[in-house]
Amino acid sequence: MMSQSIDQTLFTTEHVRTLPHVKVLGVPFVNTSLETCLRLLKSWISDPQPRTVNFVNAHCLNVAQHDRYYLQVLHDSDLLLPDGSGVKLACRMLDQELEANLNGTDLLPHLCDMLVADGKRLFLLGAAPGVAERMAEKLKERWPDLEISGVHHGFIGPEIIEDVLAQINQGTDLLLVAMGVPAQEKWIAAHRERLQVPVVMGVGGLFDFYSQRIPRAPGVVRKLGMEWAWRLLMEPRRMFKRYVLGNPSFLLSVRKYGEEAIPGRGLWMKSRSNWRHFRWRVSNWLTPRARRTMDIVGASGVLLVLSPLLLGTLLAIRLESPGAILFGQERIGRHGKPFKLWKFRSMYIDAEERLRELQAANESEGGVLFKMKQDPRITRVGRVIRKLSIDELPQLWNVLRGEMALVGPRPALAREVALYEARARMRLDATPGLTGLWQVSGRSDLSFEQQIHLDLFYLHRQGIKEDIKLLLRTIPAVLTSRGAY
Repeated sequence: MMSQSIDQTLFTTEHVRTLPHVKVLGVPFVNTSLETCLRLLKSWISDPQPRTVNFVNAHCLNVAQHDRYYLQVLHDSDLLLPDGSGVKLACRMLDQELEANLNGTDLLPHLCDMLVADGKRLFLLGAAPGVAERMAEKLKERWPDLEISGVHHGFIGPEIIEDVLAQINQGTDLLLVAMGVPAQEKWIAAHRERLQVPVVMGVGGLFDFYSQRIPRAPGVVRKLGMEWAWRLLMEPRRMFKRYVLGNPSFLLSVRKYGEEAIPGRGLWMKSRSNWRHFRWRVSNWLTPRARRTMDIVGASGVLLVLSPLLLGTLLAIRLESPGAILFGQERIGRHGKPFKLWKFRSMYIDAEERLRELQAANESEGGVLFKMKQDPRITRVGRVIRKLSIDELPQLWNVLRGEMALVGPRPALAREVALYEARARMRLDATPGLTGLWQVSGRSDLSFEQQIHLDLFYLHRQGIKEDIKLLLRTIPAVLTSRGAY
């Protein structure tokens, strides 16, 4: 019944109050779908009654705990929208499920489509000088028919405020204000009565993304709910306090809020065993997403930094011997799923055919793996790139595809897996990695049994901290070439 009423009626503030809401740290925001949110905004942009839209993320809620005026401004907003994985996690902690992440960066393309279709006008206010202009250019490239009534940077002193307000009031239908939290919300509240604009929206760092001053996280990182980690990587100095210190503080505040604000929840949260279970649930949700984000960011960064080395290797292989530059081979991934692993070709093109002749010279104990220090199938370039592990670098593509991780057991051949005993098959419970514990502990000098022992030891201890340690240990292991052949 509610959705039918919404479709047929102009949204009012009273209608918004009938929508589902959730409350985190005393701040209520709507819990609705993207479709409903867009219908609401479309209705408001076409209505002359002035309305204010703001977003709340973990950082906003942290600030609101210590800034009573900002908290009041949030409460006075006509519409508050949930933004980010931190708010989503907080809702889960409070046994509430958030329907959609309604952040401004994802909303903007829909808003631009709407403005073009309805012939409405947009004004961009905020960010550093030149950023709003650059964003306007980018928007016009994508939406040539979009009407932009004006742009202005966010440094507005008393000497120019009247001119800026006059520019905005020249037929603007949607005003985006990007001055950061809580400055933008306070600026809007201070000047709202003088702004002759149907909808004013505080949008934080949106201008930086759409002007391409700062690249936005790849789609897969956003789907994992780890965009905050990307922003920390892009702006470590500015974002350290917000994310490294702010996120844990926010979750602790939410936990305390759950104990105090929700009847009967205090006893549940104070129960030691249940708190351990809760921490396990949070860790279970967060850790794989954090590790996947680290894989994507790390692999992308290494490919970028080492691109000259990759090109040089490609050329050296091409000049030395005929055949493909890359060597693709089927390997067995997590839970026994096969995938094609990529390497720089380090052997002559008839290497697989010659393997049967060389089996008698296998130097690996147990017969599962084939290792030979002076393998005649390896080219001269191949010896160099294998010694320095350069031949493994194309596997960063496998990492980006999600078939491998930066850290984990090495992916085995199907013929090797066929010889695995039950204990060795436990390696297949993890995503295979580019490096791992046995790779930094002796590599090919280790017996197969030692490799299995170290892989299983890693499986019981794997985590972000352990992975970072192993990545750091990989650097000297590669440079010294111990056990590489």
